[in-house]
Amino acid sequence: MRVLITGGAGFIGSHLAEKLIDEGHEVFIIDNLWTGKLENLKRIQDNERCHLVIDTILNESVMNELIFKVDHIYHLAAAVGVRNIMDNPVETLEINVKGTETVLRLANRFKKKVLIASTSEIYGKHVDHSLKEDDNRVMGTVKKRRWAYACSKTLDEFLALAYFDEKKLPVVVTRLFNTVGPRQTGRYGMVLPNFVQSALLGKPITVFGDGTQSRSFTHVSDVTDALIKLVNKQEAEGDVFNVGNDHEVSIKDLAHKVKEMTRSKSEIEYIPYEKAYGPGFEDMERRCPNIDKIKGLIGFKPKHDLESIIQSVIDYFKS
Repeated sequence: MRVLITGGAGFIGSHLAEKLIDEGHEVFIIDNLWTGKLENLKRIQDNERCHLVIDTILNESVMNELIFKVDHIYHLAAAVGVRNIMDNPVETLEINVKGTETVLRLANRFKKKVLIASTSEIYGKHVDHSLKEDDNRVMGTVKKRRWAYACSKTLDEFLALAYFDEKKLPVVVTRLFNTVGPRQTGRYGMVLPNFVQSALLGKPITVFGDGTQSRSFTHVSDVTDALIKLVNKQEAEGDVFNVGNDHEVSIKDLAHKVKEMTRSKSEIEYIPYEKAYGPGFEDMERRCPNIDKIKGLIGFKPKHDLESIIQSVIDYFKS
């Protein structure tokens, strides 16, 4: 099988590429290296079944050639991370909206299956329960830049499902919930690698807000397993699936757990959101998926608990 991974030099994309290469597939990767890194691909870069193109997904001639060659597409390229959203709003919207439109339009030209990697941010400010795929979304005002990413990914989902309904293009939409693991950088605001790096260096572990906001963390290996199984399942076409772990933890408890597991003497420091991201910043108080749907279709169940996830990140930074 020949597959294309957009954003394949990124954190999730590189792990997916490794897994597909190990399974014997031929993998084409396109990445502009904005947030991706060549170092992420060092284990497979010399493999004859790995083909890397350093370019943007907005380059239609390059994308047309790549999509023509492959059997299906994992569309992971996106502007990611809260810091990116706040600092680069134009690029965030262009990559996420125009990039996905380009991928879907060219995929439709050759009728190639596409998996769209969306996000739990889609759900916005829900706090009452674990989130189901058909739940309504609760978005903040357009004057708060925080919600630009969620809205751009919402449009991606609408567009993908429209292509399925109108053009009969086989698409699968996945909403990823805080995917973590080795090779993830804290540069763009990802909480776990930031906590682990600070703890190992003896620097203050910085918690934004009061730390009562909660998240659920899923190991990248569990996520990539799910993506591959969903692409190979015809019944998944034209539908949306949460991909995550249904066990949640508060951010302050996560900070204490990281401190304990690293045996760090770092202080835990609480910083107002306004100081970190500017006035008027809003965060989601809770983000925990209901995974009954994906469990029913492909038997998905995360293999990694929180401690093993944290340990894998600690081991990565130590090495």
